[in-house]
Amino acid sequence: MIKHLRIDNRLIHGQVAIAWLKYISAKAIIIANDKVAKDPIQKMALPLAARGSNVLVFSIEETLAYEKEHQDEPLFVIAKFPQDALDILKSGVKIESINVGNAAAIAGTKYVMVTKSIAATKEDAEVYRQIAELNGGKLTSQIMPYNGISDFLADLKKAKLL
Repeated sequence: MIKHLRIDNRLIHGQVAIAWLKYISAKAIIIANDKVAKDPIQKMALPLAARGSNVLVFSIEETLAYEKEHQDEPLFVIAKFPQDALDILKSGVKIESINVGNAAAIAGTKYVMVTKSIAATKEDAEVYRQIAELNGGKLTSQIMPYNGISDFLADLKKAKLL
């Protein structure tokens, strides 16, 4: 089962490699994004950023296959973009918690800073809304495990994206 699905376009950084992995008690960090899975440079560099933690870089399809084979393990998945997370959810896989971590602004898009670390477009907001729908109406934002949890749909509404 996926114990924690984090949406974070920075993928692996200190927050993820140290705090979240330990908090979740997972054996590995699974990066789930089709493009990253095909990039040999990122596949080589991401484990280095994880400071010795086990890192698996998979396409969405490979992530789902791995989850099916390891259902008894607590899995920690990082989706690069909200659409990656939505694709995983649409498969029907069980996910204990979903968290929007960081979303750096993408140049050339009409983004709004929803929080100080999360940029989103109207299109992103619609995907986040669909994620929440498939997750019992809930979607949170939390930088670190010991930080407060924010209702991300409320944040999107406050930013006038929903």
